[in-house]
Amino acid sequence: MTYASKNTCFCFDLDGTVTRDELLPIIAGELNLKQEMQLLTRLTMDGLIPFEESFRLRFAILQSASMTHIRQVVSEIRIDPDIEAFIKSNRERCFIITGNLDIWIAPLIERLGCGFYTSTSQINRNGKLDLIEIMRKNIPTLKLKERFDRVVAVGDGYNDIPMFDVADIGIAFNGVHPSPGELISISDYVALNGRGLCRLLNTL
Repeated sequence: MTYASKNTCFCFDLDGTVTRDELLPIIAGELNLKQEMQLLTRLTMDGLIPFEESFRLRFAILQSASMTHIRQVVSEIRIDPDIEAFIKSNRERCFIITGNLDIWIAPLIERLGCGFYTSTSQINRNGKLDLIEIMRKNIPTLKLKERFDRVVAVGDGYNDIPMFDVADIGIAFNGVHPSPGELISISDYVALNGRGLCRLLNTL
C-alpha cells in the first residue's frame, strides 16, 4: 500500500536508477565495443562530456546493430525489484525520463507500463535507424508540473540535473554507483538502495 499524495508524480531516470545496469554498455558489449561505451557513459554521467554530444557518439556506435538483437538484450536487463513494484503500484503517477531511444527500450516500456519520455528515432526507407530528437529532461518535467501539484525527480547522473532543476523535490540515487557531487548538491535527499528509496517515496 502506498501513501504518497495523489497530486504528486514521480520522474525516474532509467539507466542505473530503475535498471541495475547501464543499458548502452551492455548492448555495446554484445558488439565487442563495451570498453568504448563504458568510457563515454562514465564521462557523460560525471559531466565531462555534454550529454547531447555523448549520445550522438554512442548512437553512432550502435546505429548499425540489429534491432532484434538490441531488444533481446534490453529485455534481459536487470530492474530494481522495489522500484519496479513502486512504479507498477503507481503507474498513473510514475514516469521514466531517459535519453535512451524509444525503439531500443521498447521492452522496458511494455514491462513497466508507466509513462515514458525518451529520445526518438525512426527507421528510414533504407532500413537505417535515424536519430530524430535527443531528450532534454527539463522539458517533460515542466509539462508534468502543469498536470501535478508536485514533481519528485529521481536520478543518478549529471544529465539528470535539468530534471532536478525543475522538480519540486530531487532524490539522488546511489544504488548502482555514486552520483556526482553536482547532482547531490541540488538534491533534497540521497537514497542508497531501491528499498530505502521506495520507503522515502511513500512518505512524500
